[in-house]
Amino acid sequence: MLSGELYDANYDPDLIAERRNCKIVLHEINALSPASDDRRYELFRKILGNVKGEFIIESPFHCDYGYNIELGENFYMNVNCVILDEAKVTFGDNVFIAPNCAFYTAGHPFDVEQRNRGLEYAKPITVGNNVWIGGNVVVVPGVTIGDNCVIGAGSVVTKDIPANSLAVGNPCKVIREI
Repeated sequence: MLSGELYDANYDPDLIAERRNCKIVLHEINALSPASDDRRYELFRKILGNVKGEFIIESPFHCDYGYNIELGENFYMNVNCVILDEAKVTFGDNVFIAPNCAFYTAGHPFDVEQRNRGLEYAKPITVGNNVWIGGNVVVVPGVTIGDNCVIGAGSVVTKDIPANSLAVGNPCKVIREI
């Protein structure tokens, strides 16, 4: 899965069990009172990969495995975000993500027979330092967003965005340097 090769997402019992275990923890996180910060951090640290520093992930939040997600210092993710972390999803320092954003590392083959057998592939997503991502943004497999970028609300990021860029649209394109 992490190598970018095709893997069996639908029928591999180990992957199914790992996703189930993550969803059990997420269910508890998403049901917690907003006053339960200590328990929320404890549970997130159980499932997340490398966490560099302080972070806030608002509920509800959903991911597939959790351990492929890496957070830099001073990370904030608003409500209703989804990370399909079949490959690494790395966020730098000072990343702020608005509501309803999605980061999808998983993709499906165009070949109908492979797709119907439950095969898929995954490519990592990297978000640099000092990045602000507006509401309802979708980031697809294999994308890198450079340092100091702003991604406008509603964008679908299908290609790398260079550092110091304001980028918007579907597909997302750089409209000016910051």
